[in-house]
Amino acid sequence: MLLPDTSAPLDVAQPLSAHGCWYPSVDPDGRHVAFICDRTGVPQLWAGPVDGDRAHLLDAGPDPVIEVSWSPDGRWVAYTTAPGGGELTRVLCVRPDGTGRRLLAGGEPGASAHLGCWSPDGAAVAVTVTAPAPAGLTLTQPGGPAATTDPAVPAHPGDWAGRDGRATLLGGPQLTFPSHHEPVRTVTGGTDTGPSGEPGRRTLAAYLVDPEGATAPVLLASEAGAPSLRVCALSRDGGLALLRRGPRGGREALVVRLRDGAVTGSLRVADGDPWIGGFSPDGRTLWLRSDAGREFAALVAVRLGPQGQWTDRRVAAARPGCDLELLALGRAGRSAVLSWNVRGVSELEVTTLSAAAPDADGADPAEPAAAGPSHALALPHEVVTRVAPTPAADGPVVALAGSRRRPGVWWLHQGVPLRMPWSARDEDTVPGGRPPVRPFPLRPVARDGLELGGWYYRAPGRSPEEPAPCVLHLHGGPEEQERPVLQPLYHELLGRGVDVFAPDIRGSSGYGRSFVDADLGEGRFAALEDVAACAAHVIVAGLADPRRLAVMGRSYGGYLTMASLVWHPELFRTGVAVCGMSDLNTFFAGTEPWIAESAAHKYGHPERDRELLRALSPMSRVDALRVPVLAVHGEHDTNVPVGESEQFVRAARERGLDAELLLLREEGHEFRRADNRRLFRRTAADWIHRHVTT
Repeated sequence: MLLPDTSAPLDVAQPLSAHGCWYPSVDPDGRHVAFICDRTGVPQLWAGPVDGDRAHLLDAGPDPVIEVSWSPDGRWVAYTTAPGGGELTRVLCVRPDGTGRRLLAGGEPGASAHLGCWSPDGAAVAVTVTAPAPAGLTLTQPGGPAATTDPAVPAHPGDWAGRDGRATLLGGPQLTFPSHHEPVRTVTGGTDTGPSGEPGRRTLAAYLVDPEGATAPVLLASEAGAPSLRVCALSRDGGLALLRRGPRGGREALVVRLRDGAVTGSLRVADGDPWIGGFSPDGRTLWLRSDAGREFAALVAVRLGPQGQWTDRRVAAARPGCDLELLALGRAGRSAVLSWNVRGVSELEVTTLSAAAPDADGADPAEPAAAGPSHALALPHEVVTRVAPTPAADGPVVALAGSRRRPGVWWLHQGVPLRMPWSARDEDTVPGGRPPVRPFPLRPVARDGLELGGWYYRAPGRSPEEPAPCVLHLHGGPEEQERPVLQPLYHELLGRGVDVFAPDIRGSSGYGRSFVDADLGEGRFAALEDVAACAAHVIVAGLADPRRLAVMGRSYGGYLTMASLVWHPELFRTGVAVCGMSDLNTFFAGTEPWIAESAAHKYGHPERDRELLRALSPMSRVDALRVPVLAVHGEHDTNVPVGESEQFVRAARERGLDAELLLLREEGHEFRRADNRRLFRRTAADWIHRHVTT
């Protein structure tokens, strides 16, 4: 669907001098970068040169942008947006000059779409459509009428959150593939049942879509009741596709031979970044970021036969005790950029890739693929969040975040880091003149002897020997990891004289698969004890005042906050629970089914394990709540419905406690708008300051 142009020059209103830039994607020449920037207060799509400051808005619309991908032929920039800040997304594309903006998928009510890879020639982009039928693609055919206004923000169909006490899980048929490339008709309405044959059944379907709209979409794969499905790479001859599918904690890579839909091989892959790998130029080697059979993710080389069949696999690059967190294959296919997670800090290296050499008759490769030698790239900040290859193997563009600066985009030109002129300057990192705090690592020990981790932020101006008011901030996931990056919320709290300890309890990533799985099922009770162990650690170390502790977290961290307040009622003075689950049974009954599928692996099955879920739920022990609580939620959150916060606040008030709910408009599970993020952190900091500093 052709949309009106909304590009804008650089000289638009810029209320945020301390802005962030992230998620870069580079054009084929390596001279220009498309990226996400929030200098206008909303994450939007921008583009600019690698060596100049003339950045411009490609889409000035109000919808937050999530992902960006420049086509290999340089003619299009594809991107994903979240209308209304909610969880339903759509895929669009635009010309690099800001013209020709088109909606590719996700425009219908209740539909959602996710961005996949481009075809090697740039003629089509893969998208995954989430809908009861393959109605997520509405393309204007040549000569057909074009839309003159943006389509309405997609509304949820409304049948997702019936709180009848019963959860809806996924499951159903396995992946199906077309046996040949028949054009798939565009569905714009009606009662089409889609690939699953089940009216109204949620199906994920992956298509190749021509941005011009000159040819019909081509169906690559579909799966009824799928929790996730993404096309990560296509071989240069168009014969093979790399798919990432499965629930959180059970992701796998599939190689599909497109001419007949045969799955030629599969392998477990690590959670985290969805871009898990790609093919060598000749299509005989598959490079993957995988933790199959390992504690930590590594670079794995899979040898492929002439028909795409898997003949051998081996670890090509690994580090003891470190996850391979990001993998970006070079443009020519002869190198890769590897980002390693070393206890929360990134280390970047470029390695050469040697593809498998065929034997004399050209059948199966005789020599396996290999990686190396490699060389490290110096980084000016602690954490790499994305790598975008350029034509120069040793000159990638990277998105960096650090404890003392906003997220920015850097060009590692011949290994020398150069900050993009349109990224925020270091001196603009935070307003008000207070320098950000560099945290230091702590290693608490759980009550059962398991070593934990985390980062401690000391409020400026405080004597090292003085125990301070302190808030434990618990991350989400549960598989996320605390990283030493600038957190405006922490900066706000530190400015009020409150220390912050951000721990990694069991279930966090970055410490190996056994650590991630240590909180499964009944292991959740041990995770709740880890929170108390972390509080005890900072008290015994003389950092925190035991009489002035608070607890706070978002998503799973919001659940942990509510749970900690009722499991350890005498430990904390107050809590701030953000988008947290208060009752795991009502959470399962109200969340999106694909979220429930992953959550069942972590917490317990909503039918077989109802008693365990009840025992783990803060609402089941709410009578033990003794302190004030603030809950914060996005009004469009369908991952954790807002009712989870409402029922906990209501229960606290019924017990005579001070309890409030801050509902953020035009936000979902993530808070993306600058004004809402500012309101959230100031409200939370005011609340904690009022309750722990007196």
